Amino acid sequence: MIMLKTIQHRTGSPLVNMGPIRLRQPIPNTNIEQVDPFLLLHHYGPYAISAFNNPFDLGPHPHRGFEPITLLFKGEQLHRDSLGNEMLVKAGDVQWTTAGRGIIHSEGPTKEFVEKGGELEGIQLWLNLPAKDKMMPAAYQHLKSEDIPILKNEDQSISLKVIAGAQGEVKGPIKTQTEVNVFTIETTSNGIIDVMLPQQHESLIYLLDGEALINDEALLKKGAVQMLTFNKDGNHIQVKVNSKSTLLVLSGMPINEKVAQYGPYVMNTQTEIMEAMRDFQQGKMGYLY
Repeated sequence: MIMLKTIQHRTGSPLVNMGPIRLRQPIPNTNIEQVDPFLLLHHYGPYAISAFNNPFDLGPHPHRGFEPITLLFKGEQLHRDSLGNEMLVKAGDVQWTTAGRGIIHSEGPTKEFVEKGGELEGIQLWLNLPAKDKMMPAAYQHLKSEDIPILKNEDQSISLKVIAGAQGEVKGPIKTQTEVNVFTIETTSNGIIDVMLPQQHESLIYLLDGEALINDEALLKKGAVQMLTFNKDGNHIQVKVNSKSTLLVLSGMPINEKVAQYGPYVMNTQTEIMEAMRDFQQGKMGYLY
């Protein structure tokens, strides 16, 4: 039976400071600690990048115990990591890092992009790993925009990109460690699209830009309500738009495990956090210069 998911939370996307970077952080916020298995959602930009303004240049830093994911919507970034990967991430591309037992990486606008100038905008997700996988070998996947499958609604006004998971018979190219769906929606004009999501998944929809009416009852608008989470009671959501808009849809099977988090490490106990800090200091997560 086709049933709409009911809305659990409606929330804004408050601005927070992270060093020189000011960005939006709908997860976590005062009302929502996580949408298991998604621990963090950062919406950065759009920043006007130039030789005189380049706040989003993140030097080498470690991660362990989860999957940091970047979806780039505008601009370009250079990814480098301790596995030896060096990839140019362009608008529309996705970089999916499985930190596992440990990885060191850096990301930021390329030198060429800084020199010519332009807008930079993206989403960073932190996707938890279950305890059994937290110490798996680190890995990196780079998905180019042109390799992402696209589904369109009847009048072709809405495009849904399947990055990970599945929408009907269409499967995303990213290999995932847990059962998750990661979709982006881009619209050009008026239109309606139904997005199927498993009933047992925790799920959300986040608006980057524009406006969208969800399930004929909740309006998403930049600067107001920008994110909805849903109850585990239905199997689809309806997205209705009347202008150019960009949205992110996430769902995942909850892990339901205790989370211990400190800075760039996500484990299950404080002891494991201390071990991660020690292992990084001893060079066990590799090196990146």
